[in-house]
Amino acid sequence: MEKRLGVVSIIVERTIAPIDGVNDLLSQFGDEIIGRFGLPYAQRGVNIITLVVDTSVERTSALTGKLGKLPGVQVRSLMSRTAAPGDPLAPPPDL
Repeated sequence: MEKRLGVVSIIVERTIAPIDGVNDLLSQFGDEIIGRFGLPYAQRGVNIITLVVDTSVERTSALTGKLGKLPGVQVRSLMSRTAAPGDPLAPPPDL
């Protein structure tokens, strides 16, 4: 499985979402999360979580799929096209 860098953005509605369920899922994928930033936004009643992951597209899809099934949770991901460690780097684009 090819690993890629990615970003996962999660918006959690505090009054609806099972916060413990979100944290349990993030713990299950903890070895693949290399950074986590959380921001409570009281004026909107949400928590915003941004993850930086180093994993396969399939594992990212598994995480986002499970999170997206939770009530009050919205999630999106973006995966890089960069080479894995040790792979040759692509030449820079001609500008």
